Amino acid sequence: MHAWFCDSLDGPDALVWREAPTPEPGPKEVRIKVAAASLNFPDLLIVHGKYQFRPPLPFVPGAEFSGHIDAVGSEVKHLKVGDAVTAIAGTGGFGTHACLPAAQVIPLPPGFPLTDAAAFAFTYGTSHHALMDRAALQPGETVLVLGAAGGVGSAAVQIAKAAGAQVIAAASTDEKCAACKAMGADATINTSTESLRDALKALTGGHGPGVVYDAVGGALAEPAFRSIAWRGRYLVVGFAAGDIPALPFNLALLKGASIVGVFWGEFVKREPAAFAASMAQLMRWYSEGQVKPVIDALLPISELATGYSRLGGRQVKGKVVMTLE
Repeated sequence: MHAWFCDSLDGPDALVWREAPTPEPGPKEVRIKVAAASLNFPDLLIVHGKYQFRPPLPFVPGAEFSGHIDAVGSEVKHLKVGDAVTAIAGTGGFGTHACLPAAQVIPLPPGFPLTDAAAFAFTYGTSHHALMDRAALQPGETVLVLGAAGGVGSAAVQIAKAAGAQVIAAASTDEKCAACKAMGADATINTSTESLRDALKALTGGHGPGVVYDAVGGALAEPAFRSIAWRGRYLVVGFAAGDIPALPFNLALLKGASIVGVFWGEFVKREPAAFAASMAQLMRWYSEGQVKPVIDALLPISELATGYSRLGGRQVKGKVVMTLE
Protein backbone atom coordinates (compact mmCIF):
# COMPACT_ATOMS: atom_id res chain seq x y z
CA MET A 1 0.00 0.00 0.00
CA HIS A 2 0.89 3.69 -0.25
CA ALA A 3 -0.31 6.46 2.02
CA TRP A 4 0.31 9.96 3.31
CA PHE A 5 2.05 9.46 6.66
CA CYS A 6 2.10 11.97 9.49
CA ASP A 7 5.49 11.53 11.20
CA SER A 8 5.37 14.76 13.22
CA LEU A 9 2.68 17.22 14.32
CA ASP A 10 3.94 19.96 12.03
CA GLY A 11 0.87 20.26 9.83
CA PRO A 12 -0.07 19.14 6.30
CA ASP A 13 3.22 20.25 4.73
CA ALA A 14 5.07 17.63 6.77
CA LEU A 15 3.02 14.69 5.43
CA VAL A 16 5.01 12.16 3.40
CA TRP A 17 3.68 9.82 0.69
CA ARG A 18 5.40 6.47 1.00
CA GLU A 19 5.04 2.73 0.66
CA ALA A 20 4.29 0.49 3.64
CA PRO A 21 3.25 -3.15 4.13
CA THR A 22 -0.42 -3.68 3.29
CA PRO A 23 -2.16 -4.29 6.63
CA GLU A 24 -4.05 -7.47 7.41
CA PRO A 25 -7.39 -7.21 9.23
CA GLY A 26 -7.77 -8.57 12.76
CA PRO A 27 -10.60 -11.00 13.62
CA LYS A 28 -13.18 -8.19 14.04
CA GLU A 29 -11.80 -5.93 11.30
CA VAL A 30 -12.11 -5.44 7.57
CA ARG A 31 -9.70 -4.00 5.05
CA ILE A 32 -10.97 -1.41 2.59
CA LYS A 33 -9.44 -0.59 -0.76
CA VAL A 34 -9.99 3.15 -0.61
CA ALA A 35 -11.68 4.82 -3.58
CA ALA A 36 -12.32 8.28 -2.16
CA ALA A 37 -11.64 10.19 1.05
CA SER A 38 -12.97 13.57 2.13
CA LEU A 39 -11.28 16.37 4.01
CA ASN A 40 -12.93 17.50 7.24
CA PHE A 41 -11.83 20.15 9.71
CA PRO A 42 -10.66 17.51 12.23
CA ASP A 43 -8.24 16.25 9.55
CA LEU A 44 -6.54 19.63 9.77
CA LEU A 45 -6.54 19.73 13.56
CA ILE A 46 -5.18 16.19 13.96
CA VAL A 47 -1.99 16.78 11.96
CA HIS A 48 -1.27 19.74 14.25
CA GLY A 49 -1.97 17.70 17.40
CA LYS A 50 -4.99 19.89 18.21
CA TYR A 51 -7.84 17.39 17.89
CA GLN A 52 -9.67 15.68 20.78
CA PHE A 53 -7.44 12.62 20.49
CA ARG A 54 -3.86 12.17 19.35
CA PRO A 55 -3.07 8.93 17.55
CA PRO A 56 0.47 7.62 18.06
CA LEU A 57 2.99 8.65 15.44
CA PRO A 58 3.31 7.80 12.65
CA PHE A 59 -0.28 7.65 11.43
CA VAL A 60 -2.22 8.14 8.22
CA PRO A 61 -4.81 10.95 8.49
CA GLY A 62 -8.18 10.83 6.79
CA ALA A 63 -11.21 10.32 9.03
CA GLU A 64 -13.83 9.56 6.39
CA PHE A 65 -13.52 7.44 3.28
CA SER A 66 -15.29 5.01 0.99
CA GLY A 67 -14.36 2.03 -1.15
CA HIS A 68 -14.76 -1.72 -1.42
CA ILE A 69 -13.91 -4.34 1.16
CA ASP A 70 -11.05 -6.52 -0.02
CA ALA A 71 -10.36 -8.60 3.12
CA VAL A 72 -12.52 -9.66 6.07
CA GLY A 73 -11.56 -10.79 9.58
CA SER A 74 -12.54 -14.26 10.77
CA GLU A 75 -15.27 -13.03 13.15
CA VAL A 76 -16.95 -10.61 10.72
CA LYS A 77 -20.17 -12.12 9.36
CA HIS A 78 -22.26 -9.17 8.12
CA LEU A 79 -19.75 -7.88 5.55
CA LYS A 80 -18.00 -9.60 2.66
CA VAL A 81 -15.29 -8.97 0.09
CA GLY A 82 -16.57 -6.70 -2.65
CA ASP A 83 -19.10 -4.80 -0.55
CA ALA A 84 -19.25 -1.05 -1.22
CA VAL A 85 -18.94 0.79 2.08
CA THR A 86 -18.20 4.09 3.73
CA ALA A 87 -16.25 4.37 6.95
CA ILE A 88 -15.68 6.69 9.87
CA ALA A 89 -12.32 5.67 11.24
CA GLY A 90 -10.72 8.83 12.59
CA THR A 91 -7.57 8.06 10.62
CA GLY A 92 -6.40 5.95 7.67
CA GLY A 93 -8.31 7.40 4.74
CA PHE A 94 -5.48 9.11 2.90
CA GLY A 95 -3.97 5.88 1.66
CA THR A 96 -4.73 3.08 -0.77
CA HIS A 97 -5.83 0.59 1.93
CA ALA A 98 -7.08 0.83 5.51
CA CYS A 99 -7.96 -1.70 8.21
CA LEU A 100 -10.57 -0.80 10.80
CA PRO A 101 -13.18 -2.40 13.07
CA ALA A 102 -16.17 -3.71 11.15
CA ALA A 103 -18.42 -1.78 13.55
CA GLN A 104 -17.15 1.49 12.02
CA VAL A 105 -18.14 0.48 8.49
CA ILE A 106 -21.46 1.45 6.91
CA PRO A 107 -22.68 -0.65 3.95
CA LEU A 108 -23.89 1.44 1.04
CA PRO A 109 -27.18 0.92 -0.79
CA PRO A 110 -26.87 -0.08 -4.47
CA GLY A 111 -25.92 2.81 -6.73
CA PHE A 112 -24.65 5.14 -4.01
CA PRO A 113 -21.67 6.93 -5.65
CA LEU A 114 -18.42 6.41 -3.75
CA THR A 115 -17.47 10.09 -4.09
CA ASP A 116 -20.74 11.12 -2.43
CA ALA A 117 -20.31 8.38 0.17
CA ALA A 118 -16.89 9.73 1.16
CA ALA A 119 -18.46 13.13 1.86
CA PHE A 120 -21.61 11.95 3.60
CA ALA A 121 -21.45 10.24 6.98
CA PHE A 122 -19.23 12.67 8.91
CA THR A 123 -20.87 15.96 7.98
CA TYR A 124 -24.44 14.75 7.54
CA GLY A 125 -24.19 12.54 10.61
CA THR A 126 -22.90 15.45 12.69
CA SER A 127 -25.59 17.83 11.48
CA HIS A 128 -28.42 15.30 11.84
CA HIS A 129 -27.34 14.48 15.41
CA ALA A 130 -27.09 18.20 16.19
CA LEU A 131 -30.39 19.34 14.72
CA MET A 132 -32.69 16.34 15.07
CA ASP A 133 -31.35 14.78 18.29
CA ARG A 134 -29.69 17.49 20.37
CA ALA A 135 -31.93 20.40 19.28
CA ALA A 136 -35.11 18.33 18.67
CA LEU A 137 -35.82 20.57 15.68
CA GLN A 138 -39.51 20.95 14.83
CA PRO A 139 -41.14 21.84 11.49
CA GLY A 140 -41.67 25.57 11.13
CA GLU A 141 -38.84 26.60 13.46
CA THR A 142 -36.15 28.99 12.27
CA VAL A 143 -32.54 27.79 12.17
CA LEU A 144 -29.49 30.02 11.85
CA VAL A 145 -26.52 28.16 10.39
CA LEU A 146 -23.15 29.85 10.90
CA GLY A 147 -20.48 28.87 8.40
CA ALA A 148 -23.28 27.58 6.21
CA ALA A 149 -21.21 27.11 3.06
CA GLY A 150 -18.77 24.66 4.67
CA GLY A 151 -18.97 20.89 5.05
CA VAL A 152 -21.13 20.52 8.16
CA GLY A 153 -22.83 23.84 7.44
CA SER A 154 -24.05 22.81 4.00
CA ALA A 155 -25.30 19.54 5.47
CA ALA A 156 -27.10 21.47 8.22
CA VAL A 157 -28.87 23.69 5.67
CA GLN A 158 -30.16 20.67 3.76
CA ILE A 159 -31.16 18.68 6.85
CA ALA A 160 -33.01 21.61 8.40
CA LYS A 161 -34.94 22.10 5.17
CA ALA A 162 -35.74 18.37 4.96
CA ALA A 163 -37.11 18.64 8.50
CA GLY A 164 -39.43 21.48 7.52
CA ALA A 165 -37.52 24.38 9.11
CA GLN A 166 -36.90 27.89 7.84
CA VAL A 167 -33.17 28.34 7.29
CA ILE A 168 -31.06 31.47 7.55
CA ALA A 169 -27.58 30.78 6.22
CA ALA A 170 -24.69 32.95 7.36
CA ALA A 171 -21.48 32.95 5.31
CA SER A 172 -18.51 35.23 4.73
CA THR A 173 -18.86 36.13 1.03
CA ASP A 174 -21.58 36.84 -1.50
CA GLU A 175 -20.42 33.81 -3.49
CA LYS A 176 -20.86 31.55 -0.46
CA CYS A 177 -24.26 33.08 0.27
CA ALA A 178 -25.34 32.34 -3.30
CA ALA A 179 -24.19 28.75 -2.85
CA CYS A 180 -26.30 28.50 0.31
CA LYS A 181 -29.34 29.78 -1.58
CA ALA A 182 -28.75 27.07 -4.18
CA MET A 183 -28.71 24.48 -1.37
CA GLY A 184 -32.16 25.61 -0.27
CA ALA A 185 -31.59 28.32 2.35
CA ASP A 186 -34.56 30.67 2.71
CA ALA A 187 -32.37 33.71 3.46
CA THR A 188 -28.67 34.52 3.76
CA ILE A 189 -26.49 36.93 5.71
CA ASN A 190 -23.05 38.00 4.52
CA THR A 191 -21.23 38.25 7.86
CA SER A 192 -18.40 40.28 6.30
CA THR A 193 -20.65 43.13 5.19
CA GLU A 194 -23.81 42.91 7.34
CA SER A 195 -24.54 43.20 11.04
CA LEU A 196 -25.57 39.72 12.16
CA ARG A 197 -27.87 41.01 14.89
CA ASP A 198 -29.58 43.60 12.68
CA ALA A 199 -30.07 41.12 9.86
CA LEU A 200 -31.51 38.47 12.19
CA LYS A 201 -33.88 41.00 13.74
CA ALA A 202 -35.16 41.97 10.31
CA LEU A 203 -35.46 38.41 9.02
CA THR A 204 -37.25 37.04 12.09
CA GLY A 205 -39.46 39.99 12.97
CA GLY A 206 -37.46 40.51 16.14
CA HIS A 207 -38.08 37.00 17.49
CA GLY A 208 -34.67 35.53 16.64
CA PRO A 209 -33.84 32.00 15.50
CA GLY A 210 -35.06 29.10 17.62
CA VAL A 211 -31.92 27.11 16.85
CA VAL A 212 -28.38 28.35 16.20
CA TYR A 213 -26.01 25.86 14.57
CA ASP A 214 -22.45 27.03 15.25
CA ALA A 215 -19.48 25.17 13.84
CA VAL A 216 -17.45 28.39 13.64
CA GLY A 217 -17.10 29.95 17.11
CA GLY A 218 -15.06 33.12 17.28
CA ALA A 219 -16.54 36.61 17.12
CA LEU A 220 -19.94 35.63 15.71
CA ALA A 221 -20.92 33.47 18.70
CA GLU A 222 -21.98 36.23 21.10
CA PRO A 223 -24.08 38.29 18.67
CA ALA A 224 -25.75 35.08 17.48
CA PHE A 225 -26.53 34.06 21.05
CA ARG A 226 -27.81 37.55 21.91
CA SER A 227 -30.24 37.18 18.98
CA ILE A 228 -31.59 33.74 19.90
CA ALA A 229 -35.32 33.25 20.47
CA TRP A 230 -36.96 32.49 23.81
CA ARG A 231 -36.24 28.82 24.68
CA GLY A 232 -33.71 28.75 21.86
CA ARG A 233 -31.04 26.06 21.54
CA TYR A 234 -27.46 27.07 20.75
CA LEU A 235 -25.60 24.13 19.22
CA VAL A 236 -21.85 24.11 19.91
CA VAL A 237 -20.52 22.05 16.99
CA GLY A 238 -16.97 23.29 16.45
CA PHE A 239 -14.54 26.19 16.26
CA ALA A 240 -13.46 26.63 12.65
CA ALA A 241 -12.60 30.29 13.36
CA GLY A 242 -9.93 29.07 15.77
CA ASP A 243 -11.15 30.97 18.85
CA ILE A 244 -13.34 29.29 21.47
CA PRO A 245 -15.89 31.90 22.55
CA ALA A 246 -16.78 32.67 26.17
CA LEU A 247 -20.51 33.35 26.30
CA PRO A 248 -21.97 35.32 29.24
CA PHE A 249 -24.20 32.87 31.13
CA ASN A 250 -26.69 35.62 31.98
CA LEU A 251 -27.79 35.56 28.33
CA ALA A 252 -28.90 31.95 28.71
CA LEU A 253 -30.90 32.96 31.79
CA LEU A 254 -32.57 35.94 30.14
CA LYS A 255 -33.58 33.99 27.04
CA GLY A 256 -34.47 30.73 28.80
CA ALA A 257 -32.01 29.31 26.27
CA SER A 258 -29.89 26.16 26.21
CA ILE A 259 -26.24 25.82 25.25
CA VAL A 260 -26.03 22.32 23.78
CA GLY A 261 -22.79 20.45 23.10
CA VAL A 262 -22.52 18.33 19.95
CA PHE A 263 -19.81 15.64 19.89
CA TRP A 264 -20.84 13.31 17.09
CA GLY A 265 -17.83 10.99 17.38
CA GLU A 266 -18.65 10.17 20.99
CA PHE A 267 -22.36 9.80 20.11
CA VAL A 268 -21.44 7.16 17.51
CA LYS A 269 -19.46 5.17 20.11
CA ARG A 270 -21.90 5.48 23.01
CA GLU A 271 -25.22 5.21 21.18
CA PRO A 272 -24.78 2.82 18.22
CA ALA A 273 -28.51 2.11 17.83
CA ALA A 274 -29.35 5.82 17.66
CA PHE A 275 -26.47 6.36 15.23
CA ALA A 276 -27.79 3.56 12.98
CA ALA A 277 -31.28 5.10 13.01
CA SER A 278 -29.82 8.52 12.15
CA MET A 279 -27.88 7.13 9.19
CA ALA A 280 -30.92 5.20 7.98
CA GLN A 281 -32.97 8.40 7.84
CA LEU A 282 -30.16 10.22 6.06
CA MET A 283 -29.88 7.43 3.48
CA ARG A 284 -33.64 7.68 2.88
CA TRP A 285 -33.40 11.44 2.45
CA TYR A 286 -30.51 10.95 0.03
CA SER A 287 -32.52 8.47 -2.05
CA GLU A 288 -35.42 10.97 -2.11
CA GLY A 289 -33.12 13.77 -3.28
CA GLN A 290 -33.59 15.87 -0.13
CA VAL A 291 -29.91 15.81 0.82
CA LYS A 292 -26.82 15.49 -1.34
CA PRO A 293 -23.20 16.31 -0.53
CA VAL A 294 -21.95 19.56 -2.01
CA ILE A 295 -18.56 18.68 -3.46
CA ASP A 296 -16.36 21.72 -3.91
CA ALA A 297 -13.56 19.85 -5.66
CA LEU A 298 -12.54 16.33 -6.64
CA LEU A 299 -8.75 16.05 -6.44
CA PRO A 300 -6.38 13.12 -6.91
CA ILE A 301 -4.76 11.97 -3.67
CA SER A 302 -1.43 13.29 -4.98
CA GLU A 303 -2.86 16.81 -4.54
CA LEU A 304 -3.72 16.41 -0.86
CA ALA A 305 -1.68 19.51 0.00
CA THR A 306 -3.97 21.57 -2.26
CA GLY A 307 -7.01 20.18 -0.50
CA TYR A 308 -5.57 21.04 2.91
CA SER A 309 -4.72 24.55 1.70
CA ARG A 310 -8.29 25.15 0.52
CA LEU A 311 -9.68 23.79 3.79
CA GLY A 312 -7.33 25.81 5.99
CA GLY A 313 -7.99 28.97 3.98
CA ARG A 314 -11.77 28.56 4.42
CA GLN A 315 -12.17 28.53 0.63
CA VAL A 316 -14.30 25.38 0.53
CA LYS A 317 -18.00 25.37 -0.31
CA GLY A 318 -19.15 21.96 0.88
CA LYS A 319 -16.44 19.29 0.84
CA VAL A 320 -13.14 18.51 -0.86
CA VAL A 321 -12.91 14.86 -1.88
CA MET A 322 -9.64 13.11 -2.68
CA THR A 323 -9.85 10.27 -5.22
CA LEU A 324 -7.68 7.16 -5.36
CA GLU A 325 -9.18 5.39 -8.38
